Amino acid sequence: MSKSSNGYIHANVLPKGEQSSDDVPMDEFTATVADKWQGTTADKNNMIMLGRSQVLRRNFSFISILGFSAVLICTWELIFANLLFALTDGGTGGLFWGFTVTVFASIFIYLSVAEMASMSPTAGGQYHWVSEFAPASCQKYLSYISGWLLAMGWQGAVVGLSFVAGTIIQGLITLQNPTYEPQQWHGTLLVIAVVLFCIIFNTSLAKKLPLIEGFILLLHVIGLFAIVIPLWVLAPRNTASVALFQFSNGGNWPSMGVAYMVGLLTALSSMMGFDCSVHMSEEIKDASNTLPRAMMWGVALNAILGYIVIFTLCFTITDPAALLDSPTGFPFIQLFFNVTKSYTGTHIMSVIIVINIVSAVISEIATASRQIWSFARDDGFPFSGFLKQVSPGWNIPLNAVSVSFIFGVAIALINLGSSVALNAIVSLTMSSLLSSYMLSISCIFLKRLRGEPLPLAGFSLGRWGIAINLIALCFLTTFFIFCFFPTALPVEASTMNWNITMFGGITIFATVWYIVRGHKKYRPPVNIQNRGL
Repeated sequence: MSKSSNGYIHANVLPKGEQSSDDVPMDEFTATVADKWQGTTADKNNMIMLGRSQVLRRNFSFISILGFSAVLICTWELIFANLLFALTDGGTGGLFWGFTVTVFASIFIYLSVAEMASMSPTAGGQYHWVSEFAPASCQKYLSYISGWLLAMGWQGAVVGLSFVAGTIIQGLITLQNPTYEPQQWHGTLLVIAVVLFCIIFNTSLAKKLPLIEGFILLLHVIGLFAIVIPLWVLAPRNTASVALFQFSNGGNWPSMGVAYMVGLLTALSSMMGFDCSVHMSEEIKDASNTLPRAMMWGVALNAILGYIVIFTLCFTITDPAALLDSPTGFPFIQLFFNVTKSYTGTHIMSVIIVINIVSAVISEIATASRQIWSFARDDGFPFSGFLKQVSPGWNIPLNAVSVSFIFGVAIALINLGSSVALNAIVSLTMSSLLSSYMLSISCIFLKRLRGEPLPLAGFSLGRWGIAINLIALCFLTTFFIFCFFPTALPVEASTMNWNITMFGGITIFATVWYIVRGHKKYRPPVNIQNRGL
């Protein structure tokens, strides 16, 4: 660790005997936060083992990090927001069974992730685990690619959720004023406003973020019932056979099976990203034990809340075609209005969803900035010296947070020229996260197959590790293939899923940069950790 002339702390730790050109080394394991923020003895030992210095405050407890992850994933809110795609491909039957498959898959995926988080609770997350568990011959490159994909994916998620919140607001305006014509610049301004609002929470109110997350968790739970109870009381009912076994193929796919798999991505997106808490691990008390427990409880909580919404929608959507034709662009807004017959009631119910989605953006900016900061301290990015700085007193990666804001505004401005380009960038999130899970789980799975020793973990899969990892990889591979499919056929430029283009583009760019410069500068985490200590 070092401190530069401008007063910033450089959070990276170099292997003994090495020194970067712009850092003056201090005590390798000296923390720069007050003792009360350094966590438990186990946290301190983990930081020494990981070769890192404690420069962030450990102020997240079990409840606050549970709230952080549950709110960020916003499962039930996204089920409402993405209802258009679920009804188009799969229908109510596809929505129910797709969510069931997603929950089942999530158990195995996040059990695998939770175990690795317990072994190495670091903000780097997947790219660190790939470096640690991959074969020595390819660990550096695979880790490097993972770091780039993760960083870009989480940045896209920030704009994606902000865009959802903004367009829901436009949909409510359309409901209230049918003569309103949404303009792209309206959506752009709303996205920028949401990102700017959330940046304030991640800077000026950063010290209060754990407390805020606890309150938002209450809204995440209570807000659900404020929405579904009116639907239970006022909406007409489907029979069980229609609600759970009626499928649709509005995307004109060659078979109902393909339509179901494409529609399953709606459910998948509502349970994707529980690694968010991993990237906050250097701010969690007793991280190696708290983190895996909070992650799995978050999966359970959001699955339960998600099922409540799934059953509610499946039994109360009696005319899907009418909802798909809604001028608001969001079937759930039309459903609320059809059921309540009230503009006020519809606005209140919809605003609850908007508030929760904006709250999720607050958490996503924190996650995205920590991922950028962590990869930068290993010199994974251009300008890493700037990105890895942590300002004394703030004890947050302020420069990385600022880059998240600039990146978010820049992507939002792309919408002024082309909404297709914006959607292409935002779509990168799912493929990036899926690939990062696949790479990290594949690496630990391979070590198990080879009988190689694994680090000790408070949350260990034990003898079930091989089976759990294998099942997770089977699901991830299938999801990864279908995440590149468009929503419907025939495909035009405006309806094309450009995810494959963005994923391939980032991978190619990162590979070229790795060949040109990255392989010289990047210091894979496995080279600086100290498992023997």
